[in-house]
Amino acid sequence: MAFDLTLRQLRYFVAAAQTGQFSMAAANEHVSQSAITNAVLALEGALGTKLFERLPQGVALTPDGQDFHNHARRVLDAARDAMHEPRFRSHDMRGVARIAASYTVLGYFLPELLARFRATYPFIDFDLRDMERPQIEEAVASGEVDIGVVLLSNMQRASRFGSQVLIRSRRQLWVAPTHPLAQQHTVSLKDIAAHPYIMITVDEGEHSTMRYWHKKRIEPNIAFRTSSMEALRGLVAHGFGVTVLSDMVFRPWSLEGKRIEARPVHDVIPHMEAGMIWRKGATLSGPATALQQFLIHACGG
Repeated sequence: MAFDLTLRQLRYFVAAAQTGQFSMAAANEHVSQSAITNAVLALEGALGTKLFERLPQGVALTPDGQDFHNHARRVLDAARDAMHEPRFRSHDMRGVARIAASYTVLGYFLPELLARFRATYPFIDFDLRDMERPQIEEAVASGEVDIGVVLLSNMQRASRFGSQVLIRSRRQLWVAPTHPLAQQHTVSLKDIAAHPYIMITVDEGEHSTMRYWHKKRIEPNIAFRTSSMEALRGLVAHGFGVTVLSDMVFRPWSLEGKRIEARPVHDVIPHMEAGMIWRKGATLSGPATALQQFLIHACGG
């Protein structure tokens, strides 16, 4: 039987996937919760598979849901880019956009956006630099680079720059399917503290993590520290511990093919925010301005 897929259904599905709650997705999309529920049910019926696991505190993507989420995002991104082109596209704009990015955004966020930008502006080249956040701030302030893409949630003095949040990414528990915490109906930081914790150290990961743990006056039981995201995935997938990280860097498998699941945390944990910074008051070059406006538009700003 034919199924007429709509962009609205994809948008509602992606909103539910990103928030982990149908009610919050409905609020973000300014529709009723039943609109979100009906869209998801229609997609599940057409695909013949469950896209979400229904949990007491929300929903979590199934493996099939994760795969479909990747496809849905690409479709929505392509539609957004098509709407962007008539107003901003300049086939013959030439020059160089100078960008600096930190490890996490360079590895898990920026490449796909840069590829989409290049499809719109094929003659603009990138001077792309991998730097730590403090060095990015210095390079932007000095005019060495036009735009820095960083974890804004780690910045102490963001107000000295022009800035734009590009993505707010929910933090969730990462856990092996057989781990005791994966079987609980609700999980709190206090529950997590009773188990070995894998701490990521790259991109100021430990500092940003400990801020919200200390706010709750709880200490995680840190068993391992690592700067390698893939090492962390492997340790979690094999049951050596758990971690709390953002959806932006989540992948449901380790390199060895072992399953990893994400679970909402009951406590209020701040989202990770990634975004752009530029020198306040500076006049950006044409290519840099094109990139700045494209990223704002592509990320829904």
